[in-house]
Amino acid sequence: MRVQLALNVENLEEAIEYYTRLFGVGPNKRKPGYANFAIDRPALKLVLFEAPGAAERLNHLGVEVFEQEDVDRAVTRLSEGGIADEIETAETCCFATQNKVWSSDPQGLRWEWYRVLADAEEFDRPSTASENGEKETACCAPAEPVETVQPSCCAPEPTTEVAPTSCCGPTASASNEGGRERDQSVEERSATTLTK
Repeated sequence: MRVQLALNVENLEEAIEYYTRLFGVGPNKRKPGYANFAIDRPALKLVLFEAPGAAERLNHLGVEVFEQEDVDRAVTRLSEGGIADEIETAETCCFATQNKVWSSDPQGLRWEWYRVLADAEEFDRPSTASENGEKETACCAPAEPVETVQPSCCAPEPTTEVAPTSCCGPTASASNEGGRERDQSVEERSATTLTK
């Protein structure tokens, strides 16, 4: 069993190069606009969709299992819990035939619990038309980019202080109290780190 993280990326080749270096393994599967990595340590299935301009970087999450009994248990658990959105049997998605169950969390983030049955040459099943004639998005392909506007009530307030952190951020307050300033700005620290 391994967790799946599916990301929308601007440039697939650039992302493949980065994640190959990050995890020390190359792609398991590579097709036009798509790649996946089957990583043993940590146990992760990383899926990349080339989706320039996608509204969200996170496409969906999942759990890949290797036995049908694990899918069946997930179907039962999610159905009994009232959170199974869709159950798919021998459907083609992401260049593979799979059995799976989909669920969406309260904010709409999609999860799939799935087992790959076989590789496939096509990305997904043929798209279907809904009852009102609109084309439904098949599989887990990224949705069309949607422009989002954050209401002003929810926008972060500008601040002149930087909270101390222990790792990757500044360690001194940005306060100018008593004529003291930070020894080094975040930008200077970042530049120094990048040149090492």
